[in-house]
Amino acid sequence: MYNDDDLTLLDDFELESPLDAIEPVEEETPPPPDPEAMLRLLDSHETPQRMLAARAFCEIQDARAIPYLIRLLTDVCPLVRVSAAYALGRNPSPEAVTPLIEQLNKDWNGYVRKGIVWALGNCRDRRSLKPLTHALKTDISAVRLWAASSLAQISNLEYSDIITAIPPLIEGLRRDPVAAVRSNCAWSIGQLCRELPSNVVYATAIDALIETLVEDEEMEVREDAKAAILKLGDPEGLQRIEELEFEGLV
Repeated sequence: MYNDDDLTLLDDFELESPLDAIEPVEEETPPPPDPEAMLRLLDSHETPQRMLAARAFCEIQDARAIPYLIRLLTDVCPLVRVSAAYALGRNPSPEAVTPLIEQLNKDWNGYVRKGIVWALGNCRDRRSLKPLTHALKTDISAVRLWAASSLAQISNLEYSDIITAIPPLIEGLRRDPVAAVRSNCAWSIGQLCRELPSNVVYATAIDALIETLVEDEEMEVREDAKAAILKLGDPEGLQRIEELEFEGLV
């Protein structure tokens, strides 16, 4: 472990090296995976081959892969399952929503659940609302983090969905013990409120953002709450920010 005494020794040495003047070697960009070859490997008996193919479809968009990727959600290997989840997020399909939800409810691996939550957000399907809010309330921090941001992606759907999503996000903003999760909740609240009229739910969300701006112990969370208010342009929120800035509190 380094300390201040260790660092002072560097003052006596020349830190520049002749190697610093050498131009970096330009590496050729590898060609993208061959879709035809990767499609065949999705059905391979070899676990590394299935994993390789599923990861390839995190880059490739090809609807032909979707049925295979859905089957791989239940693969015995968690690395294959998580790769399939992310690949379905890159290749969203209504057909994948129910299998993703079913696997989210039963998969023991947190990394797999995290990938599934991300994929459900990309699918932008109303069926994902309930499992995402449940994950935000109950799952491990890495899954809650992505559940919070995935909920914002339903903002282009039904008004009733937005009304349902905002209360658990407010709860997460106020109570989640992990600062990064609270930050994502603040961001998502700001995104969802853009689709709301000035009603009770909207006012409650603004109050929660202002409360966070004043009371949260983490600067990152306070900054995200402030950014959400600024993007919404809410008059009450803007006035409160101005008052806090005048008082030197933000």
